[in-house]
Order: sequence, then C-alpha cells, then structure tokens
Amino acid sequence: MSTLSSLRNIRPGVWLSGIVVVIAVAWALVPGLFASGDPAESGTTAPLLAPSGSHWFGTDAVGRDLYTRVVWGARQSLAGALIAVLVGMVVGTLLGLVAGSVRQSGQGSRAGWLDTVIMRIVDVLLSIPALLLSLSVIIVLGYGTLNAAVAVGVTNVAMFARLARSEVLGVAATDFVEAAYGSGGSAWTVLWRHILPNSLTPVLALAALQFGSAILQLSTLGFLGYGAPPPTPEWGLIISEGRDFIATSWWLTVLPGLAIVLVVLATNHLSQALQRAGGKDLR
Repeated sequence: MSTLSSLRNIRPGVWLSGIVVVIAVAWALVPGLFASGDPAESGTTAPLLAPSGSHWFGTDAVGRDLYTRVVWGARQSLAGALIAVLVGMVVGTLLGLVAGSVRQSGQGSRAGWLDTVIMRIVDVLLSIPALLLSLSVIIVLGYGTLNAAVAVGVTNVAMFARLARSEVLGVAATDFVEAAYGSGGSAWTVLWRHILPNSLTPVLALAALQFGSAILQLSTLGFLGYGAPPPTPEWGLIISEGRDFIATSWWLTVLPGLAIVLVVLATNHLSQALQRAGGKDLR
C-alpha cells in the first residue's frame, strides 16, 4: 500500500520525464524497433522533404530520413554521455577519496602536501572553461565519439573530486568511523568498508545531474565537427549538417534540437526529483 501511495504522489512532470528518458534509452538500445531504414544510406528518397506522415522529421539534403537518423543517433549520444559521466565520476571520486583520506588520517607534511597538490589541480581544471578544456583534450586524443566522451569526462573530474573530498572529510569525522578505528581496523579497511560507501550517495546524485550536461557537451562537440565523423548519426552532427539549410528547411535543425532539449530537460528533472524522493512528494 505504501508503494502504491508513493506512486500516486508522483507529479505528472516526473511521469512525463520518465517516459521521455525511457523512449530515449529504447532508441539507443533497439533503434531498429522505432526506425526501420538505414540512417547512413542516401539517395533513397527526395532530398529536403518537409515533415509528413511518411517522413516524420522530413529528409535531409541527401535524401536520408531525418527521424531515422535521430533515433539511431541516440545510441551515439547516450553511450557517449554515459562514458563521459563514468570517466568523470571514477577519476574524480578516486582523487577526492585520496585527498580527503590523507588529510583526515595524517597531520604530517606528506599528507598535507598530497592533499594540496590534488586540490590545486582540481582548482586549475575548474578555472578552465569546459568547452575549451574538452577541445584541448580532443586535440591530444584525436576525433571520434569515444575520444569526445573522454574529453567531456575530463571536464567533470574536478566537480566529482571536490564533492567526494568534502564527503570523505565529513564521514571520516563521524562516531562510527572512529569506532571502526578503535576496533583495530586498518586505515584502508575503514576507508573501503565505511568511508567510501557512505560518501557515494551525493556522488551518484551528481552523476545523474551531469548526464544531461554531458549530452549537451557531446552534441556541441559533434556540431563543431569533433565528434563522430559523417555519415554517422549523432545528434550534434545532424544539426550541423542541416545548418546551411535553416532558412529554407527549418526541420533539419529544429526537430533534432527539440529532441536533444527534451531528453536533457527530462533527465535533469528526473534526477532532481529522485534526489527529493526521500520522504517528500516528487515534484
């Protein structure tokens, strides 16, 4: 009964956001169920057809069905966003864990020096605009969806590191951690069994929020030509290919752009609602 009551308290906006996210994930996992054509095959239909019953999003400049390309592009964009978030979360959490644990465990110069170095690196990363930093990483790694995802992940490392360090310092000062040390637990045992698990909840919440941001960043890089190469269906690249026809064929940029906006807004709204779910009605 309590579960049913909780479901009834979920606001319509959360349900709508969940439906949008489920559809986007389904597009990424099984795009063939939603679009039967080949997203890279050109010349099968007339170019620059307006949206209609046979071509929901119209066709692009070389006659490819735009809806099919948007559906198949979800795989590139969502997979890249997932990789980006994982890179930022794993690397940033490890840096924050090391910085927070050495600061808490020791008062010597070595511990203070290591924490200072890590946090100054974090400050440098935070001072660089995300787009500039990601472009710098791509120049080193090369173009491609995977490299773009890693580049976006690097821009997220600093936020995860700072948050993880703050949580580690807070958890390390609690009574149960002191009791674990008093029971004979080693520093590493207490760190992995007690401090890390109790520090992950805010980190996971930040990861959920960063997922939508990662989609936007990857789409920006794809639009600029640093992501997947043509004719790969990728959301940013699809918009980039249609920008030369925006005056006469608005659907080439507007409809893929709306798809990105809806997925990002739904992801952010759903992640924020899930954070408020503890004892509160979802809004």
